[in-house]
Amino acid sequence: MLDVGVIDEPAAAAATLDPVRARLLHELASPASASTLAARLGLSRQKVNYHLRGLERHGLVELVEERRKGNMTERVLRATAQAYVISPAAAGPVAPDPARAPDRLSAQWLLAVAARLVQDLGALITAGARSGRRVATFTIDGEIRFASATERAEFAAELSDAVAGLVAKYHDEHARRGRPHRIVVALHPAIRHTEEGRHGA
Repeated sequence: MLDVGVIDEPAAAAATLDPVRARLLHELASPASASTLAARLGLSRQKVNYHLRGLERHGLVELVEERRKGNMTERVLRATAQAYVISPAAAGPVAPDPARAPDRLSAQWLLAVAARLVQDLGALITAGARSGRRVATFTIDGEIRFASATERAEFAAELSDAVAGLVAKYHDEHARRGRPHRIVVALHPAIRHTEEGRHGA
């Protein structure tokens, strides 16, 4: 089971957005049968089986084992991942494109870059899972409080210069065995998360 499964097919994305199927995926973090799930969710076994077949068709759940119970066979399934993220690739031609309007100060461009990041990482994670290889990544996630907009602008300028200096130092266009890596540095206002799960600016 993957920690995070990446969904890049529109039909599979639609399946995870269905409330019943989303709940089934959550419950199937641990293996369970249709009858067990039906009892937990208060649904008929037939309805649960219908939704499970849809999830299985899209590769979102997998068979763990089959058990004989009297004259019938009970199938035990589990989700293929602990959590799922929908790749912008699922949106097809309407997915955000960072090439359309590059602007370092635009929130919309930052969102487009973030969408490309999710899409690229999704492809890398999927390929890594198939080959059994770990994806080489590095992440810094933190928070900084600025006293003023002026200090924020000065920080952004210094950060930009520092990153440009590091890129100039380590970039080797002619490395025979080198592999290009994408670097994304983002700065945006932090969102306050309330106890009820609502977001505040």
